[in-house]
Amino acid sequence: MPPAPAVVVNVVWTAGISVIHSLGRAGIPVHAVDFRPDALGFRSRFATTHVSPRRLDDEDAFVEFLARVGDRLDAPAPIFPLDDDDLNAIARRRDELGARFLYPFPDWETLRRIQDKRHQLVRARALGVPTPQTASEPTDELGFPVLVKPAEPGDFRRRFGVKAFRCESYAELEAAWERARGFDALVWELIPGGDEELYTLGSYVTPGGDALAVFTGRKLVQDPPGVGTARVAESVWVPELVDVGLKLLRGLGCHGPSQVEFKRDPRDGVFKLIEVNPRLWQWHGLTGACGVDVALVAYRDLVGETIPATVMRPIRKRWAITLKADRPPLPQRPPYVDPLLPLDDPAVAVTHLARYARSLAGSKRS
Repeated sequence: MPPAPAVVVNVVWTAGISVIHSLGRAGIPVHAVDFRPDALGFRSRFATTHVSPRRLDDEDAFVEFLARVGDRLDAPAPIFPLDDDDLNAIARRRDELGARFLYPFPDWETLRRIQDKRHQLVRARALGVPTPQTASEPTDELGFPVLVKPAEPGDFRRRFGVKAFRCESYAELEAAWERARGFDALVWELIPGGDEELYTLGSYVTPGGDALAVFTGRKLVQDPPGVGTARVAESVWVPELVDVGLKLLRGLGCHGPSQVEFKRDPRDGVFKLIEVNPRLWQWHGLTGACGVDVALVAYRDLVGETIPATVMRPIRKRWAITLKADRPPLPQRPPYVDPLLPLDDPAVAVTHLARYARSLAGSKRS
């Protein structure tokens, strides 16, 4: 009997492409969904492609499209949304999508609370998980710099193009606070230290609370620095993160694949919560190189396979986006994981290289 298919939503960049590779290399039929016809994941030899309506333009049409994709599949399919807003839309409309899909995340009411940064802080503090200091209004008591961060980042990021405002003075804080009105923001202490102090627990937790896949690692370079997404990351085994991170996930009622991000405070060596993302994350493709492929474990559990709990091998491996438009190249010492330059998926690599070359030519002309 052939394996059940999987659906991956949002394959324009590294997260979705990494899921395609994790599942496709295991022989699983992958259906890739994106509203952008030129999404890089559509070039993958492992994917059947589906160009969807843009959810932001018409959520009803987006959900109806997913339902039609599901109707054409031979079996209920694990569905992996790689963007918070797509995840939330699918969770809200889960009753309409029904048994066409298998869902690696909690019901909408639980998920909505998990996504709320204020709720994350409240639960973390109740469970004894260290957090940065925060304030509900502008203050100079946290020192500077500080961050102004929304409770829910989706609309904020679309409005301002960033996940948070960094403020170096009280005047900047007041201005940022005014801009953030309506986004239920908090003022966050900015823990000192560079990008290399940002650590991640990546895991897959069953609805019953069993951790079937466990990984830890850290960012080395973010883009942009300070408050951005990973450009270079490495695996590093930190048992302390496993203990505190799984306690928080269970306390939040969070199951499925997730990332819990911490920053190690160099002032006291304590790992302090940054955020919980109840989905696969930007650099989860590194987990497979460490012997615990979180996306594949999630798929196998969802389709009903009996699988043992796995923990990453305590080895150091690297992940990087080597080439990125308008940024310096960041090659690492081989071997390392670059989801955009896969040797076994040449159309993805060639397309990425061609687009990078065009961006360089455009920069020289300007």
